[in-house]
Amino acid sequence: MIRKLRIKYIALSLSALFLLLSIIVAGMNAFSYGAVVDEADETLSILSKYSGVFPDMSNGMEWLPSGMSRETPFESRYFSVLLDSNNDPILMETSNIYAIDGQTAAEYAKEVAEDNKESGFKGEYRFIASSETVGKRITFLDCGRKLKLFREFRNTSIFMALSGYLIIAVLVCFFVARFTRPVAESYEKQKRFITDAGHEIKTPLTIINADVDILKMDIEDNEYLEDITKQSKRLAGLTNDLVYLSKMEESQKSLALIEFPVSEVVQDTAESFTALAQTQNKNLLIQVESMLSMNGNSDAITKLVSILLENAIKYSPEGSEVSLSFMGQGHHMTLSVKNTSALPITEDNLRHAFDRFYRADASRNSETGGHGIGLSMAQAIVNAHEGRIGATSPDGSTFIITATLPR
Repeated sequence: MIRKLRIKYIALSLSALFLLLSIIVAGMNAFSYGAVVDEADETLSILSKYSGVFPDMSNGMEWLPSGMSRETPFESRYFSVLLDSNNDPILMETSNIYAIDGQTAAEYAKEVAEDNKESGFKGEYRFIASSETVGKRITFLDCGRKLKLFREFRNTSIFMALSGYLIIAVLVCFFVARFTRPVAESYEKQKRFITDAGHEIKTPLTIINADVDILKMDIEDNEYLEDITKQSKRLAGLTNDLVYLSKMEESQKSLALIEFPVSEVVQDTAESFTALAQTQNKNLLIQVESMLSMNGNSDAITKLVSILLENAIKYSPEGSEVSLSFMGQGHHMTLSVKNTSALPITEDNLRHAFDRFYRADASRNSETGGHGIGLSMAQAIVNAHEGRIGATSPDGSTFIITATLPR
């Protein structure tokens, strides 16, 4: 239990941290990439406005937008191609770039024109299409250096985020183990106390029962002796259940796991409750898929089925129907027990169904003979077999317990 709690806490913390770092890194890189694109588009808008070249700067640079560096016209590397209506090149302007010749520029422009895109990237060149009197002009801007800087920033940010994530993951694992150690020790002491107390209680209970038997031999039976016998048996049953529950919660290693025919175990155990159901005027339906086997503890599975059926029969009204279904589903098997509840079922009942000593009846009437830990024991058995168990109620009156076990 403590180990699962640690794993859940670590998984939740690291998942939240990973999500946060992912959002931060993605946001930073999206902003950086957007800045590269916006700056390129602003430069291209000027070039397309002046037929693919910067205007004459000898008369000043009043045309330069505010915020743009006055060095931009001198630093930019660009070229443009004027195409006719058939996308054939009319004029290539490549004097402001060294890496691209006229033939390559024409090929780039035709490919962009055929894609019918107004703007975008062609390799590391940002382009924009603009209409002119004699045709369409495709203007390209070299963004290679800025894209290289963006990629370096992206790789560095991812590396730093992952490095920080790994460091924090190690710290989280270390501190979680350290902070939960007192809880683990307290939990272990609690389990030891239950086990030790259970053994200590058994001795006086045995003596009490023996004394009652002797008194019955000397005096006539009376309500006081019967009450002592009844309550001592109840206390003995509660003690045995608590000890069993404590052992089940320790770990799967405490169980002797072997391959056994689980279908036969479930079928035989369920059929043994047929007579009990009939005496209470209740109908028990059993549906078990044959030839299923599992690696587990047959005694624990027997107790699991007994707990679920005993609980269903005990808390269903007279004349109702109780059903048990055990079917294989892929790599898992599903055990489902359904009954009609004598009391309305609320969300609070379902949420606390597997809590120790919890009862839907607030009066905690003990006439049924239960202790309120049956479903807790069922949950411990399923967990020991690395399965899952849950309670549902589709209509507020039907109570369904579903346990999923690995095959």
